[in-house]
Amino acid sequence: MEARSIVIGVEGMTCHSCVQAIEQHVGKMNGIHSIKVSLEDKNAVIIYDSKLHTPATLQEAIYDMGFDATSAGSSPQPVLPDTIFITIPTQSALTSSEIRSALLKIKGILDVKMSSDQKSAVVTFLSSIINGKQIIRMVPGVNLNISAPEVTPGTCEDPSWSHANSVLLRLKVEGMTCHSCTSTIEGKIGKLQGIQRIKVSLDNQEAVVVYQPQLITAEEIKRQIEAAGFTASFKKQPRPLKLNAVDLERLKNTQTKGSDTAPLKENPTSVNDTETVVFRIDGMHCSSCVFNIQSTISTLPSVTSIIVSLENKSAIVKYNPNLITIDVLRSAVEAVSPQTFKVSLLDKYENVALFPALASPLKSVKDAGQPLTQVVVINIEGMTCNSCVQSIEGVISQKAGVKSINVSLANHNGTIEYDPLQTCPEDLRSSIENMGFDASLPEKTDLPVGITQPTPKEQLESAEPTSKMLQKFVAKQESKTLSKCYVQVTGMTCASCVANIERNLRREDGIHSILVALMAGKAEVRYNPAVIHPSAIAELIRELGFGATVLENSGEGDGILDLVVRGMTSAACVHKIESTLMKTNGVLYCSVALATNKAHIKYDPEIIGPRDIIQVIQDLDFTTALVKKDRSAGHLDHRQEIRQWRRSFFVSLAFCVPVMAMMIYMMVVDSQLSDAHKHRNMSNEEMEAIHSSMFLERQLLPGLSVMNFLSFLLCVPVQIFGGWHFYIQAYKALKHRTANMDVLIVLATSIAFVYSFVILLVAMAEKAKVNPVTFFDTPPMLLAFISLGRWLEHVAKGKTSEALARLISLQATEATIVTLGPDNILLSEEQVDVELVQRGDIVKVVPGGKFPVDGRVIEGHSMVDESLITGEAMPVTKKPGNTVIAGSINQNGSLLISATHVGADTTLSQIVKLVEEAQTSKAPIQQFADKISGYFVPFIVVVSVVTLFAWIIIGFVDFEIVEKYFLGYNKSISAAEVIIRFAFQASITVLCIACPCSLGLATPTAVMVGTGVGAQNGILIKGGEPLEMAHKVNVVVFDKTGTITHGTPEVMRVKYLVESNRLPHNKMLAIVGTAESNSEHPLGAAITKYCKKELGSETLGTCTDFQVVPGCGISCKVTNIEPLLYRKNKMVEENNIKNVTLVKVEEHVEESVQPALIIDADLPTSMTSQKYSVLIGNREWMTRNGLLLKNDVDKAMIEHERRGRTAVLVAVDGVLCGLIAIADTVKPEAELAVYTLKSMGLEVVLMTGDNSKTARSIASQVGISKVFAEVLPSHKVAKVKQLQDEGKRVAMVGDGINDSPALAMANVGIAIGTGTDVAIEAADVVLIKDDLMDVVASIDLSRKTVKRIRINFVFALIYNLVGVPIAAGVFLPIGLVLQPWMGSAAMAASSVSVVLSSLLLKMYQKPSSEKLEFRARGQMKQKSPSEISVHIGIDETGTGTRKLSLMDRIINYSRASINSLFSDKRSVNSIVLNEPDKHSLLVGDFGDDDDTTL
Repeated sequence: MEARSIVIGVEGMTCHSCVQAIEQHVGKMNGIHSIKVSLEDKNAVIIYDSKLHTPATLQEAIYDMGFDATSAGSSPQPVLPDTIFITIPTQSALTSSEIRSALLKIKGILDVKMSSDQKSAVVTFLSSIINGKQIIRMVPGVNLNISAPEVTPGTCEDPSWSHANSVLLRLKVEGMTCHSCTSTIEGKIGKLQGIQRIKVSLDNQEAVVVYQPQLITAEEIKRQIEAAGFTASFKKQPRPLKLNAVDLERLKNTQTKGSDTAPLKENPTSVNDTETVVFRIDGMHCSSCVFNIQSTISTLPSVTSIIVSLENKSAIVKYNPNLITIDVLRSAVEAVSPQTFKVSLLDKYENVALFPALASPLKSVKDAGQPLTQVVVINIEGMTCNSCVQSIEGVISQKAGVKSINVSLANHNGTIEYDPLQTCPEDLRSSIENMGFDASLPEKTDLPVGITQPTPKEQLESAEPTSKMLQKFVAKQESKTLSKCYVQVTGMTCASCVANIERNLRREDGIHSILVALMAGKAEVRYNPAVIHPSAIAELIRELGFGATVLENSGEGDGILDLVVRGMTSAACVHKIESTLMKTNGVLYCSVALATNKAHIKYDPEIIGPRDIIQVIQDLDFTTALVKKDRSAGHLDHRQEIRQWRRSFFVSLAFCVPVMAMMIYMMVVDSQLSDAHKHRNMSNEEMEAIHSSMFLERQLLPGLSVMNFLSFLLCVPVQIFGGWHFYIQAYKALKHRTANMDVLIVLATSIAFVYSFVILLVAMAEKAKVNPVTFFDTPPMLLAFISLGRWLEHVAKGKTSEALARLISLQATEATIVTLGPDNILLSEEQVDVELVQRGDIVKVVPGGKFPVDGRVIEGHSMVDESLITGEAMPVTKKPGNTVIAGSINQNGSLLISATHVGADTTLSQIVKLVEEAQTSKAPIQQFADKISGYFVPFIVVVSVVTLFAWIIIGFVDFEIVEKYFLGYNKSISAAEVIIRFAFQASITVLCIACPCSLGLATPTAVMVGTGVGAQNGILIKGGEPLEMAHKVNVVVFDKTGTITHGTPEVMRVKYLVESNRLPHNKMLAIVGTAESNSEHPLGAAITKYCKKELGSETLGTCTDFQVVPGCGISCKVTNIEPLLYRKNKMVEENNIKNVTLVKVEEHVEESVQPALIIDADLPTSMTSQKYSVLIGNREWMTRNGLLLKNDVDKAMIEHERRGRTAVLVAVDGVLCGLIAIADTVKPEAELAVYTLKSMGLEVVLMTGDNSKTARSIASQVGISKVFAEVLPSHKVAKVKQLQDEGKRVAMVGDGINDSPALAMANVGIAIGTGTDVAIEAADVVLIKDDLMDVVASIDLSRKTVKRIRINFVFALIYNLVGVPIAAGVFLPIGLVLQPWMGSAAMAASSVSVVLSSLLLKMYQKPSSEKLEFRARGQMKQKSPSEISVHIGIDETGTGTRKLSLMDRIINYSRASINSLFSDKRSVNSIVLNEPDKHSLLVGDFGDDDDTTL
C-alpha cells in the first residue's frame, strides 16, 4: 500500500460550502487518507492510496460534482509513512483481529501487521494525519511500552539476538535504478557480521540498518554500500534501538546466511513429519524477487524445500510443523527484502494437514513419493511388425488413466503403467483385442510402484514435477482461468517439427492448447497456471530436442489496434474509454490520448477482435475510425528520392548553364586568338590587349574580373543548395570513419571552390593586373551531372522494385463481412476495412473483386485468377472446400469464404515479406564489391594527391609538356599559375570520375530485378546468396513422393476374380467404395474416390461394424447399395437410348447394363436391402480370415508389387472377388524436367525412403540413372553431405515437409508445390506452383542473373580502370585529356548504365514447356533397369556415418528379408521403418503403358 500526495486545481468554487462539499464527498471515498481544499488557492491537496486511485480518477470525482478539475501542473509525490509497535495485553477486551480491523478503519493508518503470537502489532501510518498517541487513544486496551518477548520452551535464545545495544542507522543511497539494486545492497550488507536487519527503499532512496556497534561501525557500513557501486551518506546520526516482539520475529525469519545466529536444532524426522503449504505471493516483479524469497526461506532449519513461481504468483513450501507454524512462515516471506510482498494462503487450503507431502509424478520408479500407480503386463499375440507396435501404443496411450505403455514385438507383450482409479487391466486388455490382436492377462497382474525416500539429488531433480503434482491438487479444488505464454523455439526446420511439438505438448496435463509458428520460431501456449508453469513448458519442449526460452515480453503475439476517437472533450472521456476497455475481456492494454484523439489498444485475438473493440467505444457514444496505414508501397518506388534529385538537378542546372556558356565563349575566343597567333597575323602584345579588353576579362576591381565575379556569384548557391545533401551525407560518413561517394564529391567541389576563392582574394589583395585562373565553373557542372545521374539512378531503381510494389498493391483495402443464418441464409452484410477482418469471419467476394484474406470456400462456384501470386496463367476453379489466396481475383461467380489467415498471416503478406528480405540480403559477390568500395575512396584520394604533386613536379621540371598539352594556354598567365592550374584540374578530375557507386549497384540491382521477376513467375528466391549459388549447382537431388510423383495414391487397375453374373462389377465397386468410405487411410481414400468416379455418384451405401487392423486391412458390413446401383443403371440405359456418340463402352459397363442380373424388375417399388460382409486387405488379412489365395492371384500381386504398386485383395461374403492395384503416379512434366536439367549439364539423382524396386521403377519412367533408395530421413542429410564432400554443389528438391533437414543442408534447397511457411523456413527457393519445370526455371534465372551481375561489374570497372588513368593525365601523349565536368558526366553515366543493364533482366521469360518438348522430341526415352544404378540406404557414407546408422542398416536388411517372404507386407512396414514420405507405403507410382487404365 503506497500513499501519494497530489495537488489538483479546482475551478468553480464560490464559498466554504463548496469546500466542505468536496471534502466530505471525496473524503468518504475508499483509499482517500486526507483531503484539504483551499478556496483562496483554488486547489485541493489529496493524500490517497495509489493502488486504488490515480490523479485522473480523483479529477473525475471532483468533475462529477460540477467543478472543473485540473492537474495544476504537479505530479503525484510519495508520502513517507512512519511505524509504531504496540502490544496487546492479555486482559484486553478486544481480540487481536478486532483491534486490527478497528485500527484499519482510522484515516491515516495504512497497514497493521500482527505477530504470530497475536500479542503485538506493527502499525504503519501517515504522521501528517495521525500520530501514535492518537492511535492509542482511539483503540483502548493497547499500549506502546514493549516488554522483551517471552522465551518459549523448546526454542534456543541466541545472545546475538539481544537488542540492548542495537543501533538504528539511516543512510541516503543514490544511484539505485530498480529493485535489483535494492536486493544487491540488502544481500551484500545483510551478510556482514553485526548486521541484524537492513531495509532499502528504492522510492525514498534510503537504507535503514539495525546493527551492533561493538561488531561493526556506521562508517564501515557506508563504505561497504559505496563498494557496491552506490553513493551513500548519513541522513541521521545512529541511535540506539528498542526492538519488539514483531521485529524479533522478523529478524529471526530473515536471518541471512552470513549471520551468526545459531540454527534451531532439527529433530530427526521422517518424511511423514513434513507438510506442504501453498502461499499466494503478490508483489513479485522479476526473477530477483523469486531468488530472494527462495534463498532466504530455504535457510530456515524448519523448511525442507521451497519452490517459488513468478508466473503463478505462488510458493510451495515443505516444512516441519513441529518446528514452525504457517503464520510464522507467512510473516517470514513478507519480511523478505524489499518487504513489499503480500502473502496469503490459497483458498480451501487452511487445513494443511489434509495435504500430505507429495512428490514427483514422473513416470519412473526412481521418482519419489509418487501417487500409487500400478503396472500390468499384457500378453499380445498377432503382432507382425513395428506398425502393429505403434498402433497399439498410439491407441492405448490415449486412453484415460494410462500413464505410459511400452509394447515389445520380440516378447509379444505390453507393459502398461496406469491409474487404478481411472481404468483397470481388463479394460485395457479388451481395448487391445478390439484392435484385432489376441490379448490375455498373466496370473499376477498388478505391480504397485514402490515409493522410496528420495536422495537429496533426486529430490532436487524432482522439484519441478513436485510443483506440478501439488498444483494439480490445487486445480481440482478451485477453477482457475487459463493463462497464455510465449516460448521462443529454435531448431525447427519444417512442419513435422511443429507437429511434433504440438502433438507432444497437447498430451501434457494443464496445457489447454498450443499453436507453433514455424516462421516466427515461436509457440503460443494456453495453460492452466495451477497445473503447469511456463518454465516447465519450455523444459518439455527442450526434452523434444529443440531450444526453448520463455519470452518475458509476451505481448508480441497480441493484436495491436490504433484508432482515431472523435467526440472526446475532457480527461473524464479518456478515463471513461480506458476504464471500460480495460474491463472488457481480452483487452490487455489501452492508452487514449486526448490531444491527438488516438487510442492504442493491445488485445488477445483469440478472445476479442478489432470490430468488437470499436463497438465497445461506439457504445459509449464516441465515433471511431482506423488509423489509415500506407498500403501504396511508396517506399519502394523511390518517389521521394526522385523528387529530391530532380529538384537538385534543376537548381544546379539553372546556375550551371550560364557558367558553361561563359566557359565555352572564353574557350572559343582563346582558340581563335591562338589560331591568329599561329598564323603570324597577330603579335603577343596585340593578343594580350584584345584578351584584356574583352567584357568578361574587364576588371571591376583590381584582380577581380567580370568573369570571375559572375562565376563566383553563380557558384555559391549551387555549392550551398545543390551540394547540401552531399555535405550532410559526407559528414555522416566521416563521423563513422567511413568514406563513400559523397566524400569524393564534397572533396572535389570544396577544393575547387576554396582554391578559387583564395586565389581571387590573393589577386585582389595584390591588385593584380592579370586576372587569376579560377575553378568556379567546376562545382556547378559537377553537381549538375551528379544530380542528373542520381535522378536517373533512382528512377531506374524504382523500376527494379515494381514486382514487389505490384505484389503489395494486390492487397484488397476493404472486405464485405456477412452474417449467415440457418442453411447459410444471408442475414446481413457490412463493408469493413481489411484490417478489421477476424479469423473465422464469413467474407463475401463478388465477381471482379479481390480476395481480402486467405480462406476456405463455404458456398458458391467460380473461377479465380491467381496469376500474380502463383504465376499460373489459367484461372483456377473454386468450389466449397477449396482454399483461396489473398490478392487473387474472383472472376465470374460470388463466393462466400471463411477467413483462415488474416493480416500479416496471409500467403500474400508472407510472399511480400520474403521478397523484401531477399532484396535486402547480400550475395557473396556483393560483399566482395562492398569490401572493394571500402578501400576505393581512400585509394582515389591518394591517387588524386599523387596526381597533383606529380604534375606540379613535372611542370617545374619540364614546362614544355604542360604548355603543349594544356588547352587554352596563353602567355598572359605566368608559368607557375599554369602548372598549378593544370595539376589541380587533373587531380579534381580524378576525384570526379572515380565511381564506387557503380560497383555497389552492380549486384543489388540485378538481385532486386531477379527476385522480382522470379516472384512474378511463382519462384520465390530468398536473397542474393541462393540466387548466386544456384548457377554453381552441378547435382540436382529429387525427393520422390510429392516431388517426382503426385504424393497421393490412385487406383491403377482392378482385377475381377469372379464372373460378372455372380457379382456384377458395378456392384463390387459399390460394396468396396462403401466399405472404404469409413477408412482414413490414404489407400482407402483412393479406393473410395475411384469407386465414386466410376459409379458417377457422390453418395454411397451404408457401412456398419467397421473395424480396422493396422498393417492388415479392414472388415465391415455393407448395406443400402441397391439405390446406388439402380441410379447407375438407369443412367446407362438413358444414355443408350439417346445414342450418345463418342462414348467408349468398356467391359465393366457392358456387363452392368443387364438389370436382370443386378436387381429385380420391380426393385424401384419394393427395393430390398441386402447385407454384405466385406474384407479388404493384404494376404495376411485374408489368411487370418480363412481365405486361401490361388497361384494366379499370388502371381498377379507379385507382378504389381514388382512395378511398385500396392496390391489389395477384396472378399465379399467369404469369397475372394477382386484385386485392386494402387500407386502414386508420376507427374506428367517430370520426364521433361529431368531431361532439360541433364541437357543443362547437371547430374540428376533420385533419393527416396522407399524400396529399391519402387525407386528403380520411378527412375526408369523419368529418365534418372542414379538412385539412392531406402534412405532414412535422418540419413538424407548424410547423403547430401556425402555428395558435397565429393566436391559437388547440390540442389535438393523436396516437398518441404520430411525433406527439410536435407533442404537446409544442400547448397540450394528448393521446396516445391507449397507457398506456406512449411517450406519457406527450410528452403532457399520456394516454387509456389506444383510444377517441376520451375526447378529448371529457377536454375536458368540464377544463371541469367549472375551473368547480368558480371556484365554490371564489367561496366563499373571499365569506367574506373580506364577513366582514372585518363583523368590523371597518363594518356596525355595521345591527346586524351578530361575536364572535371567530363569526369562527373562519365561517373554519372556509369551508375545509370549499370542500373539499365540490370533492368534488361525484366525481359526474362522462363523456358516454356512447349519449346523444350519440341527440342527434346525423339530424344527422351525411358531408362531400362540395367541402366539404373541403385544404392541402398547409407551404405556409401563412409567413415562419417553416425552410430545410429548401424541400427538403421539392420532394420533395412531385416526389412529386405521380410519383403522376400511377404512381399505385400513390405509396403505396410515401410511407413514405420522409414517414415520417408507422406505415403511411403504406397511404394509406387507407375505402371507400364498397357496397364495404366482399366
